[in-house]
Amino acid sequence: MRAVGTEAADGTAGADGAGTAEPVRDRPGGLALELLVHGVGGTTPQEMLNDPRTERVSGDGTAAVHRRADDVDAEERPADYAEQPIPEAYCWSNLTSGNSARALWLLLLPFMVANLAHWARPSADPRGRAVRAHGVLVRLLSLSLTVLLVAAACQVALDLFAWQCAGTPDCSTGRDWLGFLAVDADGTGGWWSQPGRRLVVAALVPTALTVLLWWLSHRTWSAYESQPPLRRPVAEDAPEGAARPALCLPGFWYGRRLVARLRAAHTAAGLLTVAAALTAATARFDGGSGGTGALDATGLALAALIAAGAAWATYAVCRRGRKERQPDDTLDRVTVRLLPAAAGAVLALAAAHAFWSRPGWRSTGQLPGDETFAVLAVVQGTLIVALAALGVRLHRASRVPRTALAGLAPAAVAMLACGLGGLMSGGVTQWVSDRLDGSIPGPPTLLTWQASAIPVLLGIVLVVLLGLLVRVRRSGSRLVPHLHEGYAAEDADRDESRSRRIAGAIARAGVTDTAPPLVGLVAAVALALGAAAVLGTWLTGDVPGTAADGAPDVVDGLADSVQALGSWLVGFGFLLLLTTGRRAYRDASARRTIGILWDVGTFWPRAAHPFAPPCYAERAVPDLVWRMATWTHERPDGRVVISGHSQGSVLAAAAVWQLDPDTRRHVALLTYGSPLERLYGRWFPAYFGPDELASLHREVDCWRNLWRLTDPIGGPVRLPGDTAPDVDRGPLLDPLAYGRTVRQPLPAPILGHSDYQADPAFEEERSGLLARLRRGRRVPAQQGAATAGAGPGTAGAEAPGVARPRPEPPAG
Repeated sequence: MRAVGTEAADGTAGADGAGTAEPVRDRPGGLALELLVHGVGGTTPQEMLNDPRTERVSGDGTAAVHRRADDVDAEERPADYAEQPIPEAYCWSNLTSGNSARALWLLLLPFMVANLAHWARPSADPRGRAVRAHGVLVRLLSLSLTVLLVAAACQVALDLFAWQCAGTPDCSTGRDWLGFLAVDADGTGGWWSQPGRRLVVAALVPTALTVLLWWLSHRTWSAYESQPPLRRPVAEDAPEGAARPALCLPGFWYGRRLVARLRAAHTAAGLLTVAAALTAATARFDGGSGGTGALDATGLALAALIAAGAAWATYAVCRRGRKERQPDDTLDRVTVRLLPAAAGAVLALAAAHAFWSRPGWRSTGQLPGDETFAVLAVVQGTLIVALAALGVRLHRASRVPRTALAGLAPAAVAMLACGLGGLMSGGVTQWVSDRLDGSIPGPPTLLTWQASAIPVLLGIVLVVLLGLLVRVRRSGSRLVPHLHEGYAAEDADRDESRSRRIAGAIARAGVTDTAPPLVGLVAAVALALGAAAVLGTWLTGDVPGTAADGAPDVVDGLADSVQALGSWLVGFGFLLLLTTGRRAYRDASARRTIGILWDVGTFWPRAAHPFAPPCYAERAVPDLVWRMATWTHERPDGRVVISGHSQGSVLAAAAVWQLDPDTRRHVALLTYGSPLERLYGRWFPAYFGPDELASLHREVDCWRNLWRLTDPIGGPVRLPGDTAPDVDRGPLLDPLAYGRTVRQPLPAPILGHSDYQADPAFEEERSGLLARLRRGRRVPAQQGAATAGAGPGTAGAEAPGVARPRPEPPAG
């Protein structure tokens, strides 16, 4: 297709950036459509269209296109829209915060973060072995998180309740609901009080958790991953063998096959974890003096079946990842159907084996298998170190400027996922243990060590944040003397307090660019503390407070303090999670607030963890593509400006990438408050790096991006090389007026990330894009911006500060 940005002086445009030229043909004006896409947090159609009367014209209650009531039949009245576009609002917030079941997604937070680690890899050839190894490592780490969560449920249900509390009369007394499982003071009890039978009853809890995770994943898989994309040939406008941005590929937003296979593997892993907990408990008794040879042999056979099932699940996870060049409708039916069923059968056999009568069996101490948490911690730490080494290698092989943490971002994100998983698993076990009688041994020693590391980590983070606060204040102070210089002369009387407020907003917005080092530091400290917890457990076998007995008083007191504080913190964190989930279940406004987390974290497809919250873009991007393609197909002279704010700009860019070249000729892209480069380009360079964004600029007919220095999320696109005309316009004036003016008699607010449409630059740029589509050729930087300086409150292409010094964009 015709490359943009290569327009010749004689009015011809190069083909694919080469010397061949074709004449530019003017297009008829036709109707114009402005498709608005909101950002995070959800925005109502009434707010987007600035009209209380709106109607849904396409879509459902989850995601839909809305128009003002007066515009529903706009296509039948083209004369009324000769000078203005038809405004439409695409609302997708219900994809992440719609019904009350979204509250259950809080359980899936570690899985969501682990899935982000897959997409944070450095830029490299996706067909290379190193990239495939990166995907395998992330998928294995994600599998370990599923095992960790189910193991924590086993720890609470099987160990703390069924094994320890029900086996200790002092603990079970007063808990009538536990009475039928409890033993008497002489160590005997009813028919259900045998340890194996108690464990089988308790195993229903982690089994139900695994089934719940499977159900949530299957339900969302049917609604999200199974949405068919718009069928089109692969890279029909690209030379044979040419590299294409991944988001251009037709199968990128269609992960039906991979998620189904991973779901089967993770479900099997969860069921096998429960089976392993039952088998480990019976194996110690059967292998000793109390068991029989038949029971012991059966236990060994069960262990072999569990190992075989684990190998099958691991193989299913390690198989080839996503297929993106074409939508893949096939399913790995043998794995999807047989693997969970086989794991369920093994669990049933393990339950029957544990249920068998063992008259001499007594439950003492902790349940066998507590070392599982130490093994999982070592496996996760090893995978994170391997991810770090591989990330550095990939980054050095294909360096991309401004990449977050120089290739270490996947490892840092993976460490965050493991930390959240450890916090949730340790929190629930510690919270339950604290509420049971003190006569029982309690949770595994490693979980207590990990909880004790939390106060140390929080102390380090607090010191770093205090240093960051001092840096922000100093940065703001340096900006104060010069801020008024960017405004018109009649609006430039210096006001110290006003300057401080604006400077503070700019300095706080710049904190976003310091986030990668902070995340890397926290991840490195957490990894070191996790390693120390494992070593402390293996070397001492005691909790920190006991292990420090006999040490100097300072050390002993510190160990007791961090252990007590850590126990309280993990319990408080678990209680906070429950409270937040309960509130989100009942309150729609609370769901929308929590939905901001899902808006940011679930943009990417589920490529690593099938139990992560679903990717809303797998519904939203096809929606936008279908809307633009069908509207322009019916109107060959129609024009579309897709206008995206914040996260909506990422959805808009992804949708434009998916358009066929014929449709793309009719489409212009307007982004504002956009994190395309500032966040996505730095953290996901393989998909939004400079080359990928430059490719988007070449392929879309025209693109403009608005940004402010006071915006903590949006920023410039920073396209490399010769990409004239420029995409970026900014930094825009914020506030629009420094003091009181004729046009702004009251103090203008500092808008930051919001209300870009209130800036005159928005209307100018939208009109310029529509004019470009009408003429069929690019315009230089917005012609209407020549009026900048005509009066206060008018923002030009060089705003703020035309012909004046202006602040540089954050360098990160």
